[in-house]
Amino acid sequence: MGKAKVKRTSTAIDMTAMCDVSFLLLTFFVLTATARQPEVLVVDTPQSTTPDKLPDDNLGVISVANGKVFFGVKNPTVREITLKNMSQKYNVNFSAQDYEQFKQLDEFGVPIKNLRQLLSLPNDQRKESIQPGIPVDSTETVSNELYSWVQEARKATIEYNRSRDGERDFVDPGPMKVAIKADAEEKYPTVNLIIETLRNQKQNKFSFVTGLRAEQ
Repeated sequence: MGKAKVKRTSTAIDMTAMCDVSFLLLTFFVLTATARQPEVLVVDTPQSTTPDKLPDDNLGVISVANGKVFFGVKNPTVREITLKNMSQKYNVNFSAQDYEQFKQLDEFGVPIKNLRQLLSLPNDQRKESIQPGIPVDSTETVSNELYSWVQEARKATIEYNRSRDGERDFVDPGPMKVAIKADAEEKYPTVNLIIETLRNQKQNKFSFVTGLRAEQ
């Protein structure tokens, strides 16, 4: 007796729900992501095999390349407080719009007297070529503007951390950490001035930013 043949039917899977979830996730990531600004001062760091990473917050970065010194603070609120402190110290006034623009500035390299002019430019025009670098020397006077920026950023970090002290689950990360991001071909005198600037304000512990090299 012959076997009865079962008619085969094609299997259909409804992907509508999966597509909806995918588009919702994509929309979420697009709306919540923060666009990374391109580096104004391109630094070709030396290579090392150290896997340690810098913190995402509570950090100030001094970049140096082509004889120019740039400075940046990771936390936008600390940036704003720092600029207010520098405004009083150097008697340079900034508008509310200037402060908002400065909060979005990852790094800069101009004397403070030229900072308002830099902030008035669109992002794509704030190129390295128009930024001569932050003045730095071996003194502790106002002529060493890098000294003042680091000092006021450290004060601003303390002020910011104290303002958050009452928040739930907040752990004080301590003083602002400092990292030097120097180009591999940078001349020693400029880097030495930066190190002396940090040592003059008892900032004896700092990091050097390097590129990760595969171990031999």
